Amino acid sequence: MAGISYTTLVTQIRNYTEVDSNVLSTDQLENIILNAQYRIMRDVPIDADRKQQTGNLVTGQETINSPGGSLFIRGIQVYDSTSATTGANTYLEKKDVTYLQEYVPSTESSKRGKPKYYAMFGNATGDGDTNSGRIFLSPTPDSTYKFRVHYNKMPATLASDNTTNYVSLNFPNGLLYCCLAETYGFLKGPADMLTLYEQKYKQEVQKFANEQVGRRRR
Repeated sequence: MAGISYTTLVTQIRNYTEVDSNVLSTDQLENIILNAQYRIMRDVPIDADRKQQTGNLVTGQETINSPGGSLFIRGIQVYDSTSATTGANTYLEKKDVTYLQEYVPSTESSKRGKPKYYAMFGNATGDGDTNSGRIFLSPTPDSTYKFRVHYNKMPATLASDNTTNYVSLNFPNGLLYCCLAETYGFLKGPADMLTLYEQKYKQEVQKFANEQVGRRRR
């Protein structure tokens, strides 16, 4: 199956389920397609969604912002340099925030150093650079070290005003099956059709996951 557009996907969902816009409105279908995309993005971390963000730590400040729109953090590098993201660096080890608070419970100057650990700190209220959550560091930085955050970002979703995206172009059959499973769940049956497309989706998403893992081995 070649790539699929939003309009074609809407048409196929209605054709497969044999219902029209009187049963599945445009708004309902847009929500179904959105839910399917969120499911796929959580079932398979997609390489195309990997991003990086660099910056400088702030001396005496124990947290940094999570990158805007980040789904999850893959890792954080902290460099010895304060001016370039090159040269000697270390990857921070992820821990629970309680571990960090016990490891170095103070931000006073004598307790600061180059960070060794990080923890997700919450406070996410949106998907911008200042409200996607915080990352807690320990020890609290004693200098303005350069850092690089590796993360997966929520991509632009398929919708009436964004007619194609990576998933629709590279995983069209899985997207269709996932949408059909979501649709039959919304329609409350038939149960055998819901089971059929749920199984088809799981088969396709496993292939897609293997493909993503395979790319990382090359």
